[in-house]
Amino acid sequence: MKPATTRQKVVSILYTILLGVIMGLAAKLVDAPGINPIFDDIGGRLGIWVFVATLLSVFSYSPRVAASKVFAFFGSMLTVYYVYTIWILHFFPAREMLFWGICMVISPFCAYLMWYARGHSLFSTIIASLPITVILSEGYLLRYAYLPIHTHYYLIPFLMGVYLIMVAVLLLLVPEDRKKGVLILILAIILSCMLIYLSVLGRIFGGMNGVL
Repeated sequence: MKPATTRQKVVSILYTILLGVIMGLAAKLVDAPGINPIFDDIGGRLGIWVFVATLLSVFSYSPRVAASKVFAFFGSMLTVYYVYTIWILHFFPAREMLFWGICMVISPFCAYLMWYARGHSLFSTIIASLPITVILSEGYLLRYAYLPIHTHYYLIPFLMGVYLIMVAVLLLLVPEDRKKGVLILILAIILSCMLIYLSVLGRIFGGMNGVL
């Protein structure tokens, strides 16, 4: 396969910025009253963003492009989301901005590593299992979720279904070897059990995420 040209790399990053703008605006719009709370609840958690960032990373031309694309995605998405929040809604959520800003800063390093998830080594298997671990852990913790105003418990099974679909998509698309997919799932289940038992996500993110 011929190496990607500079133009191809730049175009892929520009498309990623456009995706970030669209998803940032969509995440803000579904936050409005009258919108089905399931959309807002998905957008307000880590799972969907880990899912998108993983796909952007593994299908990039190189680890450096993966890092650039994921940083560009979060940068454009968060810019649109919080510009709308501050300028249109006249609300300044400093704590939430700091949380997601930290996520944006560390995202290129995660994306750089995630690019190697499609390899055939043990390292690749471990890397590929990490986003699935986070999604599984957060999906399990949805059983304790207090959706918007403590009145939407009926949505929890639907949200868990969305998380299972994200896991299934990653298992189908990320590993090139189906046998490796089984190993990834087993490792992700083991790691997610450890995260849940030790309350790792809650200790790291401390209430910044809707489920934690």
